[in-house]
Amino acid sequence: MMIKVVNTLRVKKGKVNEVAALFQKAKGVHTFNGFVFMEVLIKENTEEHDELQVCTTWEDQASFEVWRKSRETRKAHELQSKQEKEDSPILSSELSTFEVFVQHHPA
Repeated sequence: MMIKVVNTLRVKKGKVNEVAALFQKAKGVHTFNGFVFMEVLIKENTEEHDELQVCTTWEDQASFEVWRKSRETRKAHELQSKQEKEDSPILSSELSTFEVFVQHHPA
């Protein structure tokens, strides 16, 4: 069963492009078995904070779990946690997982 994992990041107002730029280059996720693709979405017309969603699609839950537990992922998140919280443009994050129930592709 294919899944989509969405990490919703709430970002300090005016900092969304700075945070989105961190995802412009693939940093290893694309090399994992079961990875299908990644999208970074910037929400428009927000008032209190900016928001972006980092969406990855996986062939199955097991593939995502291998990536999530990988050394590369831990290393990336360790770097984030070293940054002073007050200096970070990221206010919060929320991870959601969805079953891909239907997909339509061009004819």
